[in-house]
Amino acid sequence: MTSDLPELLSARMLNEFVYCPRLFYFEWVDRRWADSHDTEQGQLTHRGVNKRSGSLPEPESGDSVKRVTALYIESRELGLVAVLDRVEDGGDGTTVPVDTKKGRPPASGQPWPADAVQLYAQAALLRDAGYSVDRGVLYYAEANERVTIAIGDAEVTAALEIAKQAREVAARDEAPLPLVGSRRCPRCSLLGLCLPDETNALLRRGTESPRRIVPRDPDCRPVYVTAPGATVGLKGGRIRVLHEDSEPIEVRLIDVSQLCVFGNVQVSTQALAELWARGIPVLWFSYNGWLRGWAQGEMSKYVQLRVAQARLSDQVALAVSRAIVSGKIKNSRTFLRRNSRGTADHLVTQLAGMAEAALDAASAAELLGVEGAAARVYFENFTSTLRESNAELAAEFDANGRKRRPAPDPINALLGYVYSLLVKDIVAVCIGVGLDPYLGVFHRPRYGRPALALDLMEEFRPLLADSTVVGMLNNGEVTAGDFERRSGGCWLTAQGRRKVIRAYERRLDVQVTHPVFKYKISYRRVLDVQARMLAGVIIGELPTYTPMMTR
Repeated sequence: MTSDLPELLSARMLNEFVYCPRLFYFEWVDRRWADSHDTEQGQLTHRGVNKRSGSLPEPESGDSVKRVTALYIESRELGLVAVLDRVEDGGDGTTVPVDTKKGRPPASGQPWPADAVQLYAQAALLRDAGYSVDRGVLYYAEANERVTIAIGDAEVTAALEIAKQAREVAARDEAPLPLVGSRRCPRCSLLGLCLPDETNALLRRGTESPRRIVPRDPDCRPVYVTAPGATVGLKGGRIRVLHEDSEPIEVRLIDVSQLCVFGNVQVSTQALAELWARGIPVLWFSYNGWLRGWAQGEMSKYVQLRVAQARLSDQVALAVSRAIVSGKIKNSRTFLRRNSRGTADHLVTQLAGMAEAALDAASAAELLGVEGAAARVYFENFTSTLRESNAELAAEFDANGRKRRPAPDPINALLGYVYSLLVKDIVAVCIGVGLDPYLGVFHRPRYGRPALALDLMEEFRPLLADSTVVGMLNNGEVTAGDFERRSGGCWLTAQGRRKVIRAYERRLDVQVTHPVFKYKISYRRVLDVQARMLAGVIIGELPTYTPMMTR
């Protein structure tokens, strides 16, 4: 592992290591990063010292130090590197490093330990270069306060010892476990990637209930462009959609989580470049809603996860597949029990037995048979969840059964369209987590098939897709006028597609209590949590995968 890492350890990484060894490992070894309000504020705070200016005189010259900012300094002997925010003349023949921090110092007036270690490392580098350093300054911008700390041989030695410990942690194959119940976690920018409370709960390392996850940006949402002939461009910090039949539509880039384009829609090179620079995937659909492909910017730097995914043992893959299929069957059972307008007791019992059989499956082939049998039972009784006003549509679906490409009836058309929306969301989640959407554990990898996304969507089919379809039909949100039939198939009209997208997005925003962690989050966020739990199993951090299930 260490041979793949830079030879020189950044002084800033020592700050992260003291704050949390797991955070250090994520950023230094796995190259994982996520912006937050705090990191953005930090970048704003550093604007005045990010531009390089001035230079240090030679140590033996005796010249005083002029104001120097953004000074790059490294030492092969120490194995350290840093960019010093500012260097000042101490007035007594000494050189003083000044490190800028966005927040406030502790009430005690002493610096935070992580900040102090970073400053010690900077002093070590200046000393190694021949400069005399006996103190440093931490400038806390929010309080507009300078905290001066003495730096002697003991402090420099302490920094070098911590650097040694950090390298030892970086040499491990697995990241350190999360802090338990730490007050540092809620403000960490990598909270949503780390899932400290969730990981500790699954490993039974803590006694307290997991704290509610705070999404990185709860306001960003997918942008759907469905009008044929539309053009997507960029104007300032906004996505701009042009179409000859309507006024231009603009959406701020900070409000966009995905760009989804349907059919003949053009996306400019400038828009693609900016979206990818921001980590926003672009997904292409056929006119009728089949997911054709996607594109992203730079791939996730979490290489260890992709390697572990490719090397996943058949035993672990089967264990995860059992959990996913059992969870899907249990959610199907709950869906029928809650919504069926007939007597569902026998179905509930039958599906409960199949869910248990999935957990006991001895092979992937046996599990596939259980899953197929449960799907037949489920769809044979699917229309029992519809109101009598939908009797004609129900009869047609019952006669056809579940069929795709082309859908022979409106219910099949609705199911197929919503399933495509669901799989694209899970593809986007996989990309964000660092998982390869094509390398599945249950679905066999095939050319052009996002097998892992199809795996993860199984447990969500009843919860998100089927419930959206049944809700729209029972509420009269879609009517016969929202479908068109031709060449033996049935398709949604443009108006119908827009209705389905709105209903599906509403469903994703529904708040639900997570069955494992007991806090309320949106289904949109649940998708991300489940993908990260699966990543934890693949990388070897978590022992088992627990599917999302409702009661």
